[in-house]
Amino acid sequence: MTLSSSLNAGVAGLSANASRLASISDNIANSSTAGYKRVQTDFHSMVISTNGGTYTAGGVATTTTRMIDERGSLISTSNSTDLAVRGRGMLPVASLTDVEADNVGLNMMLTTTGSFSTNADGMLTTETGLVLLGWPALPDGTIPSYSRGSSSSLEAIQFNTTQLTGEPTTSVDLGVNLPAASTISGAAGDIENLPIEYYDNLGNSENIQVEFTPTVPGAGSSNEWTMVLTDSASGGAVIGEYTLTFTDSRTAGGALASVAMVSGGAYDAATGSVIVNVAGGPIEVNVGELGSSAGLTQLADDFNMSGVTKDGSPVGTFTGVEVGIDGMVTASYDNGATRVVYQVPLVDMANPNGMIALDSQTYMPSDTSGAIYLWDAGDGPTGDVVGYAREESTTDVATELTNMIQTQRAYSSSAKIIQTVDEMLQETTNIKR
Repeated sequence: MTLSSSLNAGVAGLSANASRLASISDNIANSSTAGYKRVQTDFHSMVISTNGGTYTAGGVATTTTRMIDERGSLISTSNSTDLAVRGRGMLPVASLTDVEADNVGLNMMLTTTGSFSTNADGMLTTETGLVLLGWPALPDGTIPSYSRGSSSSLEAIQFNTTQLTGEPTTSVDLGVNLPAASTISGAAGDIENLPIEYYDNLGNSENIQVEFTPTVPGAGSSNEWTMVLTDSASGGAVIGEYTLTFTDSRTAGGALASVAMVSGGAYDAATGSVIVNVAGGPIEVNVGELGSSAGLTQLADDFNMSGVTKDGSPVGTFTGVEVGIDGMVTASYDNGATRVVYQVPLVDMANPNGMIALDSQTYMPSDTSGAIYLWDAGDGPTGDVVGYAREESTTDVATELTNMIQTQRAYSSSAKIIQTVDEMLQETTNIKR
């Protein structure tokens, strides 16, 4: 009966518009929720074939889709571990409860933004109990090759906030000018001393004493120096002795012409360095390449340290953490040292909108979303990770209010259909009277 189908169509219209109003309400309520992805409700007609020229109303059905692939604007914050993804890709997170239960294989969830901070256990967590996941780095700060098609190698990012750290010195660059006047016949032959502080494997401060002794000839100039290096940690023992000869040519005057080893490591002409062994291990000392104006030079009559640089640092305590645009998580210490400890990958899949929506703006991959792949931030189709930033809600309040007006009118019209059918049925009933 066509009146019955009209009644059913009116009821379907009420249900469909009620569903749309529910999604609009959610969108408006979360217009200030960071990282919220709006829900879109679509209407689909239900067509029933005609019978004997009489049309039968099928009504309407709805489907709701959370637009996870849409991205909101980024706003800056003052917290270095407020993170947002600029572009495609999502941050891997897990429930704090799941992490603390020490379950084998964390249940990975995904989000596009989060306000993380270090909790009492040193884990990067949000107020809603989400823990940031990443790949652990090796002691030298490099990231090993992990499986890209699985989250099994990810672990909770955690720091020992009370741990002390120190970086031993492994290389020293010498930028020193030796006085050419000291190698001329009749010169006083003054010895030039250069103490260089370095840090041993335990973070202690030690010194390499570098002594430059000129060769004073009987006539003319020798352009030659003897460089002796001693180590305070070894009781002042000699760890290297070298004979340095400088050129007085018109094109490269004052540059190194040759480096002859007396003791210690051999001079490497390709790198311009020698290896000496202090008490804690080898240190590379860069004296400069032959013919180069960098490193050691012999010009004029002034002893000048134009630049002596070294790596390593004394013992320091943990002060904070930052995440770079490439996803590298770097711990900072009060001695100025930094260390890469984790890498946060960006997770991508073919159909992000097919994921299962969970609380706290998190999502879980499903069969509909497709297989996941873990990318380095900035590689492939993914964007990068932005620190000191949060992603705003994708809700446009003006659009949602307009949709609400349309939904209200449509709902009222559907209710009018039911009222009209009721009146027509009443007229049919009155025919019998």
